[in-house]
Amino acid sequence: MGRTTSTVWDPAQYGAFGGERGRAFRDLVGRLTGPPPARVADLGCGSGELTATLAARWPDAVVDALDGSPEMIAEARAHEIPGRLSFRVGDVVTWRPDGPLDLIVSNAVLHWVPEHHGLLVRWADALNPGGRLAFQVPGNFGAPSHVLLRDLCRSERWRDTLGQFALEPPVLGPAGYLDLLSRPGFTVDAWETTYMQVLQGEDPVLEWVKGTTLRPVLSALGPDETDEFLAEYRDVLRRAYPTAPYGTVFPFRRVFVIATRDEV
Repeated sequence: MGRTTSTVWDPAQYGAFGGERGRAFRDLVGRLTGPPPARVADLGCGSGELTATLAARWPDAVVDALDGSPEMIAEARAHEIPGRLSFRVGDVVTWRPDGPLDLIVSNAVLHWVPEHHGLLVRWADALNPGGRLAFQVPGNFGAPSHVLLRDLCRSERWRDTLGQFALEPPVLGPAGYLDLLSRPGFTVDAWETTYMQVLQGEDPVLEWVKGTTLRPVLSALGPDETDEFLAEYRDVLRRAYPTAPYGTVFPFRRVFVIATRDEV
């Protein structure tokens, strides 16, 4: 969601599992201690509900939030607080702050940005002394949901239309991000968590990925192709994620990093 692309994002579809999606954001922000920040940027803010919790936690902070999706920002503007919390459409890659920041947050965005490794170092350089860069990225690209999708996109039926979506995003593990940001001199706390999510409803894993991973794929298909593709993907997901009496278990690994700029 952080970049402006031809992908059309659906806030309602994304929010269908809002509790599960928001848990990682809350766990990331919950690890932030120390003095309250005065200037905060949320890069890839989505529909704004989670960003609003930052303004509530730090009532004296000014929070600037950015997302590449006009649909998401249209929803987010309901949370604006004049002079304290603002939302705008923009690309996280070309974003530049208008001055040093105390906190940069980026939640579930950077896997959409192939060049994000260098981007993170530039973001960290925009921090005041003692400032923090806190981000979270999905780390589940080896899970059946994603492996099966890549296999389908490179299959004979779909490779001409969808072959570009068969690549694995360049997401690192905790050790990789720790090395990336420790080398320039930041103090880094990096960890990972696998959430054993129990989803409810019919074909819930398909409904989950329709809100995120499938958005660019579906944007490349016509209506008839979409129905055919979803039926094929639905069948393999049902076998990979069988339903139990209590719901469908969808394990989800996430990688977390907080990098702190040393005090001068």
